[in-house]
Amino acid sequence: MTEIWRDRPPFRADHVGSLLRPKQLLEARARHAAGEIDTEALREQEDLAVAEVVALQRDAGLQTATDGEMRRTSWHMDFIYQLEGVDRTDEKLQVHFHNAEGDLDFESAALRVHDRVRLGDTIFGDAFAFLQETVRQSAPGLTPKLTIPSPSMVHYRGGRAAIDERVYPELGPFWDDLTAAYAEEVRRLADLGCTYLQLDDTSLAYLNDPKQRELVAAQGSDADHQHEQYIRTINAAIADRPEGLRVTTHMCRGNYRSSWAAEGGYDFVAEALFSELAVDGFFLEYDDERSGGFEPLRFVPAGKQVVLGLVTTKRGRLEDKDDLKRRIDEASRFVPLDQLCLSPQCGFSSTVEGNTLTLDEELAKLRLVVEVAEDVWS
Repeated sequence: MTEIWRDRPPFRADHVGSLLRPKQLLEARARHAAGEIDTEALREQEDLAVAEVVALQRDAGLQTATDGEMRRTSWHMDFIYQLEGVDRTDEKLQVHFHNAEGDLDFESAALRVHDRVRLGDTIFGDAFAFLQETVRQSAPGLTPKLTIPSPSMVHYRGGRAAIDERVYPELGPFWDDLTAAYAEEVRRLADLGCTYLQLDDTSLAYLNDPKQRELVAAQGSDADHQHEQYIRTINAAIADRPEGLRVTTHMCRGNYRSSWAAEGGYDFVAEALFSELAVDGFFLEYDDERSGGFEPLRFVPAGKQVVLGLVTTKRGRLEDKDDLKRRIDEASRFVPLDQLCLSPQCGFSSTVEGNTLTLDEELAKLRLVVEVAEDVWS
């Protein structure tokens, strides 16, 4: 492997995490929901799908491998509902998404914090162990990466209204318990051998959108300072991580069936986000004009990596290599080139439905990221 590749995450050529579910897995999920196959049979199909996507990442030339989130329906709710004290409710959350053809509404179960937030079983612990073993057997040399939602997402989905006031009359103890649960999760994952953990967080990107801040204010929260609370909570959750565990965060504006929910550059949160959030790298969505310019990157301190999400996962058309190199050069005016990396802008399948592109197009996008990284950092 040539000297351009970083020896620790995030890597020069990286990716966010979720990958398109293969047809046979989608069929197995449908049969399981219909009661035609049992959970063990579904797990077998999930295991096969994970093995396939690890091989895909290896063949694309990446240095890291995720399980593609093959076992999840949703990138975040599958984790959040496993926290003790948090349940799904019959209430439905409406999220309005947008794409080039028009609008698209997404409906998901809401959550309710009905008891003290605690960690029971290690969430995704078995899934990570399987990924780790699969990488060891079929893709040695790659770094297994686990993606989980950041603690911010437990609050952002419903705000104060989703937290039982009989349990938490004041929010201070809620943040304390949430932080403690996440800190314990991080500790256990490190004990399992995890060296690359990513906290996915749409809230920190959403809050750049004035319309999203209006919604937050309507919930009774302090829209102007909510991102600061989130930053403090994440920092507390990862403060005691071992030296060998690298932590990144991914921030996008929504990703559902090739659509998005929020718009606007990172300007509103940039100074606090980049100067105070104690992660090792930032995966940032930069695939089109919705994401704003690179100017906010001027707040990124030395020692932090910025992974530029310049390759869109929302459509299959392949980007032009020269255009990608030009945009990397533009970003390097605000943060040194050595602190930059390249990735797709988001996952390919943040929900089980996936974005509107093919498996071949997905692989081509990942290979493009690797090829451009080789050209730029060689």
